[in-house]
Amino acid sequence: MDAKGFIMLVQEFKKHFFTELSDLYPETEIQSFFNILIEFKLRLSRVELALQSSLKFKNSELSFFQKALINLKNQIPIQYIIGETEFYGLTFKVNKNVLIPRPETEDLVDWILKDYQLQIENYELKNSKIKILDIGTGSGCIAISLAKNFPNAEVFAIDISSEAINTAKINARNNKVDIHFIEADVLTLSELPHKFDVIVSNPPYVRELEKEQMQTNVLANEPHVALFVKNDDPLLFYDKIAKLAKLYLNKTGHLYFEINEYLGDETVDLLKLKGFKNIQLKKDIFGVDRMTKATLI
Repeated sequence: MDAKGFIMLVQEFKKHFFTELSDLYPETEIQSFFNILIEFKLRLSRVELALQSSLKFKNSELSFFQKALINLKNQIPIQYIIGETEFYGLTFKVNKNVLIPRPETEDLVDWILKDYQLQIENYELKNSKIKILDIGTGSGCIAISLAKNFPNAEVFAIDISSEAINTAKINARNNKVDIHFIEADVLTLSELPHKFDVIVSNPPYVRELEKEQMQTNVLANEPHVALFVKNDDPLLFYDKIAKLAKLYLNKTGHLYFEINEYLGDETVDLLKLKGFKNIQLKKDIFGVDRMTKATLI
């Protein structure tokens, strides 16, 4: 270490970083981890780093990278290590109390935005206050993304976890949107605060039998209450939310779900049984059944 407190070339540490993780992750993923950490801590892009081949870590910076390496070796998700992730062009704080937002959920947000943006442009909702409810909000990624892109929306968000609600409140404040947060267990709710134009939910939908298909870092770190349902009642949340939506969705409103890719037909059948119309089953960016949309009329 020199007199200014600088220690170790970044490129030297990079070699060590790749060597230590090579038995656990593909090289492309290790590169992605390194880029994310560099951008987060040093505020340098991959290109900017390449142009500074003699760059050295400060002692405090090296400590951060060493801790990150240990966490990655323990298969802690990179998003939890840096404490944030990007979703729909916005930055969200994440921690062990909330699921890490997935790209497929961005597809769901995009579907809603495109549906309602068209109505706004056609003046059907030009001066209306769209009421939106997000059930099982977690980090708040759906509710906040919709509020950010719909200035005329009044957005409500429900979650069973007080810790998740606290995280979502921070995300709403950081992204400069107003959300009405409600701590509640949707399975025990008998009423909602308003009627809504949009009810959306990405509820727990992974069956216990599907655990073996999941990555170790997800199973070991992300909150199980937000992920799993029992094998014998996998549509429990969809059933309850559909019942509430029958009572609290405006006649011209839409119910949107993110769903289990293996239970697309079953989810559509449930919505039919509940009396919903115009049911659409939509694939995500990976080509699997991932979303539904339904109306009451």
